[in-house]
Amino acid sequence: MASVEIVDLRKSYGDQAVIHGVSIAISNGEFVALVGPSGCGKSTLLRMIAGLEEITGGDVKIGDKVVNGLPPKDRDIAMVFQNYALYPHKTVAENMGFALKLRKTPKAEIDQRVKRAAEILDLMPYLGRYPRQLSGGQRQRVAMGRAIVRAPQVFLFDEPLSNLDAKLRVQMRAEIKELHQRLKTTTVYVTHDQVEAMTMADRIVVLHDGIVEQIGTPLELYDRPNNLFVAGFIGSPAMNMFKGTIRAGAHPHFETADGTRLPLATAPAGSDGLAAIYGIRPEHLTLGGELKPQVTVIEPTGSETQVIAKLAGEKIIGVFRERVNVKPGETIAMSPDLSLVHLFDAKSGNRIS
Repeated sequence: MASVEIVDLRKSYGDQAVIHGVSIAISNGEFVALVGPSGCGKSTLLRMIAGLEEITGGDVKIGDKVVNGLPPKDRDIAMVFQNYALYPHKTVAENMGFALKLRKTPKAEIDQRVKRAAEILDLMPYLGRYPRQLSGGQRQRVAMGRAIVRAPQVFLFDEPLSNLDAKLRVQMRAEIKELHQRLKTTTVYVTHDQVEAMTMADRIVVLHDGIVEQIGTPLELYDRPNNLFVAGFIGSPAMNMFKGTIRAGAHPHFETADGTRLPLATAPAGSDGLAAIYGIRPEHLTLGGELKPQVTVIEPTGSETQVIAKLAGEKIIGVFRERVNVKPGETIAMSPDLSLVHLFDAKSGNRIS
């Protein structure tokens, strides 16, 4: 195991810069997820750590060694790809032990390591099978087993669950997290799925257009997003947001362009008349209260009901544990938890403390 330090890392393709001075310190044994929309640079960043992409500027350190000039095989990392990358003509055992065979590791040691990894991943009954005889989840376990047998300092995962169906993704999420808790190997995990990152990672790095928007624990990003991008990206359904103006005074509130008033517990100092964005998460709305949006869609899921409505010309989503007896076209009374309202500056998009 080893720490990973990314220092002012930059990547350009000709005149087109795609990574703009990213710096991230990953502790020994930590599980860090890189998240962001397609094209944000997360996979490029992972490939630079792995040595699969040339570095334009900055440094990648694994342990106390700068590895910029080292080929992938000398970085002591193991990578798990989205498409499994298994040899179709080799058995599960042969796929898992192939990297060790190339290193001329003694056969007895290869067999021992493959058996240990197979026991961890519940692959013992499948060691003699070929990839075509396995399900998608089993193939992904084989790909992870191939990484485990190498006993690397760092695991790199590049969207390993995106080819699996929803139920299997949930199962594999838990298995990867349990695997990390058991092995304690430093892990860098790329995903576009923020729920995946929230449930698995010790810390999350939110990337957007090749820059780091925020780094923190899952709950830090959920509870105190630094800006509008993080607020909108973290959380499902996404945070409700309204444009308007902060009104301080005896009864502080937020006023939208059409005069709708959204309640505030307090107005930040010096914010009276400030153009801002009012944010409230769907799960932080409760039934009953002064807001009366018009319902457009009701989505019952069993354990909760999702209500999509219109307020002040904007869509507002509420998620309620209670059964909701309302039909599209009707109004519904709801109110925000004032302790959980977020305010962002309209110009910069940054959080207003």
